[in-house]
Amino acid sequence: MTLIRTFEYVYYKMLSIKKINENDSDLCYELDSNTISLWSKKQWTNEFKKEGTKIFGLLLENFVIGICVLQFVLDEAQINYFVVNQKYRKRGFGSYFMSDLIKKCHKLKINKLLLEVSQNNLIAENFYNSFDFHTVGTRKNYYKDGSNALLKEKKLTTK
Repeated sequence: MTLIRTFEYVYYKMLSIKKINENDSDLCYELDSNTISLWSKKQWTNEFKKEGTKIFGLLLENFVIGICVLQFVLDEAQINYFVVNQKYRKRGFGSYFMSDLIKKCHKLKINKLLLEVSQNNLIAENFYNSFDFHTVGTRKNYYKDGSNALLKEKKLTTK
């Protein structure tokens, strides 16, 4: 095993994904503020109270480096929020996180995974495309900067 492979192996052995709760809303707000600044502190607190919502953290040892908010409705799930700390991007952590979330959805018999992403966020769009998310619609002028939201879906089961 090369030195790089050994390093990656050790890193991934220290990774875990766990459901996080309302006590972690400040932590979520802090990570959000330092990355994409999507939600206020109050919005984070409210997110934990929504029915059908599960919030997962990607932990490196005991440090949260990523967050995903999933909203479940019947046999579908929507990714309302997905981020990895900027210091840990482009190292495979986001892919590890997304792969695990897709596996969780398969186990829950979710048929379709949905999300929206700014058409201006090419890095995120390419990331989602690499997991076979396909654009199925557009919301015009959806974001504060006037950009459109691309509605994307991934089918998890075939009927």
